[in-house]
Amino acid sequence: MSQKPSARLSRHASVSGFVEVRGAREHNLKDVDVAIPRDALVVFSGVSGSGKSSLAFGTIYAEAQRRYFESVAPYARRLIDQVGVPDVDAIDGLPPAVALQQQRGASNARSSVGSVTTLSSLVRMMYSRAGAYPANQPMLYAEDFSPNTPQGACATCHGLGRVYEVTEATMVPDPSLSIRERAIASWPPAWHGQNLRDILVTLGHDVDRPWKDLSKKDRDWILFTEETPTVPVYAGLTPAQTRVALKRKLEPSYMGTFTGARRYVLHTFANTQSALMRKRVSRFMEGMLCPTCHGKRLKPEALAVTFAGVDVGELTQMSLDRLAHLLEPIAHGDFRAHSAGAGTDKEATRRDRAERATAGLATHAISPDVRRTSALSEEKRMAAQRLAEGVVARLRQLRGLGLGYLTLDRATPTLSAGELQRLRLATQLSSMLFGVVYVLDEPSAGLHPADSNALYDALDKLRDAGNSVFVVEHDLDLMRRAQWLVDVGPDAGEHGGRVLYSGAPDGLRAIAESRTARYLFDEIPAPPSRSRAPSGWLELRGIQRHNLHGVDARIPLGVLTAVTGISGSGKSSLFAQALPELVLLHLGHESEDDSAEAASEGPAVIETTGGHLAGDVDAVQRVVQVDQKPIGRTPRSNLATYTGLFDHVRKLFAATPDARRRRFDAGRFSFNVPKGRCETCEGEGFVSVELLFMPSVYAPCPTCHGARYNEATLKVLWNGRNIAEVLQMSVDEARDFFASEDVVARPLQLLREIGLGYLRLGQPATELSGGEAQRIKLATELQRSQRGRNLYVLDEPTTGLHAADADRLLVQLQRLVDAGNTVVMIEHDMRAVTQADWVIDVGPGAGDAGGRVVATGTPQQVARAPGSRTAHFIAQELARSESTVPDRSSKQ
Repeated sequence: MSQKPSARLSRHASVSGFVEVRGAREHNLKDVDVAIPRDALVVFSGVSGSGKSSLAFGTIYAEAQRRYFESVAPYARRLIDQVGVPDVDAIDGLPPAVALQQQRGASNARSSVGSVTTLSSLVRMMYSRAGAYPANQPMLYAEDFSPNTPQGACATCHGLGRVYEVTEATMVPDPSLSIRERAIASWPPAWHGQNLRDILVTLGHDVDRPWKDLSKKDRDWILFTEETPTVPVYAGLTPAQTRVALKRKLEPSYMGTFTGARRYVLHTFANTQSALMRKRVSRFMEGMLCPTCHGKRLKPEALAVTFAGVDVGELTQMSLDRLAHLLEPIAHGDFRAHSAGAGTDKEATRRDRAERATAGLATHAISPDVRRTSALSEEKRMAAQRLAEGVVARLRQLRGLGLGYLTLDRATPTLSAGELQRLRLATQLSSMLFGVVYVLDEPSAGLHPADSNALYDALDKLRDAGNSVFVVEHDLDLMRRAQWLVDVGPDAGEHGGRVLYSGAPDGLRAIAESRTARYLFDEIPAPPSRSRAPSGWLELRGIQRHNLHGVDARIPLGVLTAVTGISGSGKSSLFAQALPELVLLHLGHESEDDSAEAASEGPAVIETTGGHLAGDVDAVQRVVQVDQKPIGRTPRSNLATYTGLFDHVRKLFAATPDARRRRFDAGRFSFNVPKGRCETCEGEGFVSVELLFMPSVYAPCPTCHGARYNEATLKVLWNGRNIAEVLQMSVDEARDFFASEDVVARPLQLLREIGLGYLRLGQPATELSGGEAQRIKLATELQRSQRGRNLYVLDEPTTGLHAADADRLLVQLQRLVDAGNTVVMIEHDMRAVTQADWVIDVGPGAGDAGGRVVATGTPQQVARAPGSRTAHFIAQELARSESTVPDRSSKQ
């Protein structure tokens, strides 16, 4: 049922017309016709995989983008034609569009909040044109205030703010061991490490003596030498036999080249293409503030210039809230602080220095006896006020979106996808565009309910500025606030793709097919907490990381724990980073890292955790982090390969009479092996199209048209389908197709139960959302035989999920706990929180105002906790569930 365009909008929005879509067939859309009002806040709702993103992004935004490209040079148009156009008959009344999608930050430590928001450019200009310079120092250009340029970076740390040293203590954690017993922990494992030990035997070093008993001269040479001698190696011989072989000049097994332990660590960190190897060797590097710039990343000449009494390094280390307080007087024409070179009042300066000292930031300042230029000229006063106004205006948008706890120098790899999207949203609010369609992908992701109103207000501002705001969203409160709802469904994949309703939110109540309506109008209560009793307690003590300063926390074992707190409170630092790292360290393992995490461009962010584990530490035998990192970064990686079920499918094809006759083995049916794959696209199904002025995009292969395989391979059928057709099946279809093959059907059933029945087996990893990737990892984990005593850590598992899908996910998490495991989930969805056995609330605020455990207990206990910003929302959800009419729940 679809409401006519003439329907009145709620909240009395003025409508200048409609975007009219006719015959949309992108992905699972079934010839969709819909009219959507312009100049309104419109929410696209529906279960995960229903087709709402295909309509909002794959059709409306894609068509707007195509029309823009049509206006550029013919050469660019020719390239874009290869990418294809959205499958739609027509779209009328479509203005230009801007997309703000969920994406993780770049893995480059030089990318920061300041660079993403372009505030860094304004700040550098502010110091260059209006800063207070020491007497006799020439004016510096804006680039001189950037740590990312050769002319601005500190020469000692190359603009990183930290230097990394490799010490004997980090490389040899247990000096009671001998070299043969692997005392040098920083050396590579396996054969490479054995090779270095054999070389030491040839060089005459005693590898069987405890490290602490070796002479300091020998220890220093082995660890720190830059020499790389090449010597004969006699593999498998004892030291005595090696000495005899050397004396007799026998033929060696090979010639080996020695590398000092420190040299190996630094060379590997700087040159490896493996994120896992970089992470491993970083454990042996001791990070410390740069002794030259004290963490401010800039050369001394740049740090000698001040604005409002502080240098640019100190300014970028301030929270955005503190920065706004510092610059507001200058933006209003009050130059007393700026001219005096002393900053704001003494008490505020003292307090700010104390906060930075607590956070481990630099507190030194330019010596007070350095003479500065006299009172500002009129030209500089005008420049200072104008530039400060620009910075304060940008800060107002960021603070309004609940991001005031961030600092300009905060590296983007440490930000969540939700924080990044809100940073980009703030930038759009400052751009003052008019007549644009903004298409947003779940802007509420990662946002605590206490911060939601600021987001809603920001979206209203975009609309009130004369724009159309189209939001793909699962947040029920945002749906209630919207002026128009487009509900897509009723279910996912082939069972969705229809517009069930388009109109004012209240009208959705009458749509019986809608999964959204049942939750929007509180007709389905949240399942209650199981109220399990803990089987023991794991304790974190003295945790030091980001805004955590000596924090203690207790985690109950054998139950489902929800960790809550506003964005930036420190909950991820404590439970998604410190907890698994320390448990893995106790178990003697490296952190499990995604193989898809390719090496970053530029230096990586090295984060370390201070503190230790206590309590029932031996009750945990394994720790599993189920995060939202991609399961792959190219179309070659997909759901079937990641879960391992594709190995079994290939074996089924190889066992057919036709394959045996042709002598095709299982490798023939892998698109990663040359003999069976299409040679044009090398089995990817896509070819990369280089758009010189834009990021590369993927287009279907012109030879196999996306099938991935060559013609001979595609002729082999299993139950009437070839291997490419199997990869095109949805999980639901494949579950029925392979019903008789338990080894394939079982993982498919788990994927279906966890709400991923709509995904195609061969769906490229590049098309999967973070939430989908997380659930694929969880389903892969659920396939394992459950013996209990595992610790599962999930970071916002309901992100990107419709309330109906979130309920299904919680059923699976409860299954893990029933099997004797411990599950810790960081969560903002109060419906999920109330289903937990135990709640740990972190806060009370963000940044320096957070970083403490505020309340712990059952959901009912935390709902009554004073000082908790989450308590009110838990209480609200508990009350909503208790008041829900039970007999309507059957409509789910």
